[in-house]
Amino acid sequence: MRYDEFLARVRELGEYRDRQEAEEVTTAVLEVLASRITPGETEDLAAQLPGPLGDFLMESSPERPETYGVEEFCRRVGERTGSRPRTAEWDASAVLSTTAGAISGGELNQVLSQLPSGYAALFGKPELSD
Repeated sequence: MRYDEFLARVRELGEYRDRQEAEEVTTAVLEVLASRITPGETEDLAAQLPGPLGDFLMESSPERPETYGVEEFCRRVGERTGSRPRTAEWDASAVLSTTAGAISGGELNQVLSQLPSGYAALFGKPELSD
């Protein structure tokens, strides 16, 4: 998937008014995701993301991942986007579902294996991929 296709998909799923809004939401969600997975997994995920998204993900990755659930994940997304928790969950789902479609099933499983089960729904995958 190309970068412009990725953003178009996020824009469609999230029902954003323009590409810029989709891009802002995408970077916010990926920034929070990078804080939640290990640097090695961040690197693997970044290698499969289109355009500057991989670089952005790598720049956002801390040395050690934090541990928190879906509610805190969405709160942090909302903090970055200035949105309410329900909207932040919508935003996270638009970006993470697009991410799931842009990477291999094996990579998606690796990312999901580092997260509690509630995260799978944000990726549009209630269970592991084939």
